[in-house]
Amino acid sequence: MQSLKCGSVGHRFFSTAVLALAVVTGPVLAQKADRPTVKVGDQWRFEVRLGQGASAMKSGDVTRVITSVTPAAIERTDNGRKVVLTPDLNAIDTPYVKHSDLRLLSFPLEVGKQWRFTDDYLDKTFSLEGRSSGDVAVVGYEKVRVPAGEFEAFKLEAKGNWAMARTTGTDTWTYWYAPAARAVVKSEVQNTSGFTTTELVEVQLQP
Repeated sequence: MQSLKCGSVGHRFFSTAVLALAVVTGPVLAQKADRPTVKVGDQWRFEVRLGQGASAMKSGDVTRVITSVTPAAIERTDNGRKVVLTPDLNAIDTPYVKHSDLRLLSFPLEVGKQWRFTDDYLDKTFSLEGRSSGDVAVVGYEKVRVPAGEFEAFKLEAKGNWAMARTTGTDTWTYWYAPAARAVVKSEVQNTSGFTTTELVEVQLQP
């Protein structure tokens, strides 16, 4: 999941990242994704846009490269800066925020799965501690098109509340995890700072 530096304290904590569960029938119920086996050298490039529709503006690109994989943690770089992840690809430590349990992914994934997390975090930029809680649901399995191509993906929806330094806020996420890419290939985040879309532009996976 992405861990980008953003304009507001609240957005920064939750993006390192919906409660109504969709009703599904038929063969989609059989879809299931186990934890991916990421490898040193796996690489993804993402485009980040701010705003929606015709008014959306490109904010920049983020290149992520896996540099270390152990049973306890995964390390990667985001544009050259170190990020530590759990084996489930959730951010533990980024250049901007340190998390206790930001659990936007929880493998195995299957339609209908739901979970809740509580995350105590430290905003490194302002040296402030905060707490967030979130509800996540896997609401579908569908094709999603991004600049890197079309992927079969699990659609997840999440809503989280955060509090820090007498300030509170809410972030809402919709994101698509594609097993073939070993990554979330698209995410849409709505919060008090606005709307942010991140899409996969290029992927290079080790065999």
